[in-house]
Amino acid sequence: MTATAGAAAVTALGEDTDRLLAAEPEVRADAPDSVHQMRVATRRLRSVLRSYGTLFEAEPAAALGAELKWLAGVLGEARDAEVRAERFAALVQAHSSHGTVRRDALGTRLVRAERDRYAAAHAAVLDALDGERYAALHAELARWRSGPPLLPNRSQLPAPQVFAGVLRADRKRLTKKAGRLDTVSGAERIELLHDIRKSAKRLRYSCEAATETIGDAAAAAGDRAKKVQSVLGDHRDAVESRDAILERARQAEAEGGSRRIYAELAKAEKKAAKKALSRYPEALAKLKEHGHVRVPAAAFAKAGAAASNGNRPAAADVS
Repeated sequence: MTATAGAAAVTALGEDTDRLLAAEPEVRADAPDSVHQMRVATRRLRSVLRSYGTLFEAEPAAALGAELKWLAGVLGEARDAEVRAERFAALVQAHSSHGTVRRDALGTRLVRAERDRYAAAHAAVLDALDGERYAALHAELARWRSGPPLLPNRSQLPAPQVFAGVLRADRKRLTKKAGRLDTVSGAERIELLHDIRKSAKRLRYSCEAATETIGDAAAAAGDRAKKVQSVLGDHRDAVESRDAILERARQAEAEGGSRRIYAELAKAEKKAAKKALSRYPEALAKLKEHGHVRVPAAAFAKAGAAASNGNRPAAADVS
């Protein structure tokens, strides 16, 4: 177990860096799900960097975060097109009932368009990976491993003490946003659900980064946050898919075609969004019910030698 907060955070960032670099050759080969894996690793790095940002010098941390955001955006264009192509293909197969010719035409308009977008976006990803900006990011991640810009005082605190505070802050951020949901409606509510999802993802990643330090309690809390993230992710995917289908419907109508089949698919996605959202209250309730992460005294005992005062702190709750 890593004793100090700074060393523990750098270890977590190093693990996510390994995930990113391991995915790179797969992305270059256009292996299935590779863009997704690299994007997740990039987002994990950025999320952990934000959650544990008080351990690092502000300027280099902000600069690294900005470059990770750029890379996630490049990867996101390809990943979003990939997801839509798969989703549209499944929808067409399940809901088209107007004969082979109509199904083929619809598949061409919906699925092939997204696959073409994916091909163009993947080419842009390869250009980015071959570019100077990514090379600089790669080098910067290596520098963070060999000589991270840690703040000398805070980074030397016992890891359980600092990590417990991070989990508490990330959980509070999530529950505060969730508490606002009944006060908004329409498009504002959909965007708030998306923000809640992002907060759940941040809590999940900070919990996973803290698992080595705090133990099973952090892992379990991360699993509960992941459930909230997942159900709201399913909701978001269905909402965005419906919007894209309706846009294709408008294009078809403008070209003299029928929007009936598109309306059928949009209705299916609306139903899928509603179904996903119906699972959200239970997922959130479980996260709240088991929201306290007990940091065992043993965790402090292992880190006690690194504490600045040389004393072993009492066990703490993340609430």
